[in-house]
Amino acid sequence: MPRTQSRSRTRVPAGYRRLGSYHGVEEYELTKNGLKVLYKHDPTSPVVGLMVTYLVGSRNEAVGHTGATHLLEHLMFKGSKNFKIRDGVGPLDRFAVKGAQINATTWLDRTNYYEVMPEEHIAYAVELEADRMRNAIITEKDRAEEMPAVRSEYAMGENDPLEALDKHIWATAYQAHPYHHSTIGWLPDIENVSIERLRRFYDTFYWPNNAVVTVVGNVERNEVLSLIKKHFGVHPRAPHDIPPVYTVEPPQTGRRYVEVQRAGTKNILGVSYKVPEALHIDTPALLALASILADGVTSRLHKALVDTKQAVSVKSDYIPFHDPSLMILYATLADGVTHVNSEAAVHDVIETLKEEGVTRAELARVLAQLQTQMVFARDGHYAMLSVLNESIASGNWKYYFDLPALVSKVTAGDVRRVARTYLADTSMTVGHYIAT
Repeated sequence: MPRTQSRSRTRVPAGYRRLGSYHGVEEYELTKNGLKVLYKHDPTSPVVGLMVTYLVGSRNEAVGHTGATHLLEHLMFKGSKNFKIRDGVGPLDRFAVKGAQINATTWLDRTNYYEVMPEEHIAYAVELEADRMRNAIITEKDRAEEMPAVRSEYAMGENDPLEALDKHIWATAYQAHPYHHSTIGWLPDIENVSIERLRRFYDTFYWPNNAVVTVVGNVERNEVLSLIKKHFGVHPRAPHDIPPVYTVEPPQTGRRYVEVQRAGTKNILGVSYKVPEALHIDTPALLALASILADGVTSRLHKALVDTKQAVSVKSDYIPFHDPSLMILYATLADGVTHVNSEAAVHDVIETLKEEGVTRAELARVLAQLQTQMVFARDGHYAMLSVLNESIASGNWKYYFDLPALVSKVTAGDVRRVARTYLADTSMTVGHYIAT
């Protein structure tokens, strides 16, 4: 591949609108159909990563077709008009033997499909992803064949104590907003959704103007933009508006409790609080607060519960999403310790923090820890694709680059303020996993 031209001195192919650049990532829009393209040149190795992010996740589902996004993700590997299964082997399987890393993931706010491959295969990957954007083969036969795999994934979650408790906490905390149901969906919906309903879901959301193509690696800008235009450019914009998620969760007005009794060896306590969306001004301080409370052996809940033999482990589960979500504090309890006593201990730790604030030393520790995590999180082609993918899902692909600077400015006063604002009893949902 020729790399003698300077990207800054060559015009982009006709049909594109340049939207700007940020931290080495260039953004373009294919004007014909609204497809967004993010491009980052990385000549450090002969590798290219390609990811297509669709702005559809389990938050776009409703009663009767929960789990549709995930089930459709499985069917998207069954071939498309120009990339069919031959002799029982799919096009992506044939691609994998050429050295490509291939997969897809589904979550609350997005679905993504990606390949990380030797640079000489970028044209094949672009053509394949463009074809399955609008030409996927979605049949009842394939749905039936995929059901054992999907049921197995569902069972794995049900049999994992922490995942089972987590699902019920979200379902109890959210009553109106679709974060109520997990990405895997409810089993009756998974097993009974019709292939016609899945096709309608595909035809509603899988369009260029509801997607972002991200390219990171050793490929020239105009080369890959031309490929994207050639293959993705054949698709029109969606003939309809992409349905927005307009449901807002009503304010919670009191504590909620959920109990899960399942087989297991340890009891688990989960204490959750409602927190704002990812792009909210308080997110950096909430990240620091979650770390201070339950990340690592120096965290406050580790000292209060693990060091005193009341728990064998603690952890925080706080991932900012597109819409207001949850900060959950988990404790796996030691034998003989009751949920009531451990919940009281968690409450005491939080009330002390709200009353006295945090020390400079513990704030400095968690800010350094968060900065390190954010640097490592984008180390490598797939890592960079992944962090951009989550930022796209949050509503602003630039957010991940802004976050380290925002975190560095968090003060002890900010942490105390967000603790007082969001860690309120009225927005609390408590979950008890009781091992039987």
